[in-house]
Amino acid sequence: MDEKNNWKIRHYLKPGDIGYLTYIHGIYYAKEYGYDQTFEAYVAEGLAKFVQFYNSNSDKIWIMEEENQIIGSIAIVGHSKLEAQLRWFFVHPNYQGLGLGKYLLNETIQFCKKQEFKVIFLWTTSELKTAIHLYLKFGFVKTEENSHKIWGKTVIEERYDLSLWNSLEYILRGARNIFLIVYYLKYIT
Repeated sequence: MDEKNNWKIRHYLKPGDIGYLTYIHGIYYAKEYGYDQTFEAYVAEGLAKFVQFYNSNSDKIWIMEEENQIIGSIAIVGHSKLEAQLRWFFVHPNYQGLGLGKYLLNETIQFCKKQEFKVIFLWTTSELKTAIHLYLKFGFVKTEENSHKIWGKTVIEERYDLSLWNSLEYILRGARNIFLIVYYLKYIT
């Protein structure tokens, strides 16, 4: 990120943030992709649940501001000890192409590694080519695709996953599991 900017990041929501994040998502996605008001309701519902069930051990939000105006956001919602969902990734159009998206995405990945999540997943639509390109650049892999009518139109929703498993750790876990199975079969049955 450019050091000459006045961008600040905070990790908490202030009164009005849920409404504003819902608003900017609703306006942007209606204008760019033709989504209707049901998309805005979807965003509002998710943000409300995030606040109601917030767990500082597994959830975190990044609100990027310039002069007290929100210019970007991203969040991690823990779903289990192993899996977290990336949500509400948004960079205001006036700030796109400046590296904010890369910075925010990297911050979420570092948080998930620190919290020892093994998988980060997200849902997006096939229309969001720039975001998808960024996800792929960071190592996310498309794992699911569904076409259906939602948000006032037919969209192709795509799930992307990023594995944070350490290869050696994964191999050792597998070896341990095999050992336990063999031990069980040989000595317990």
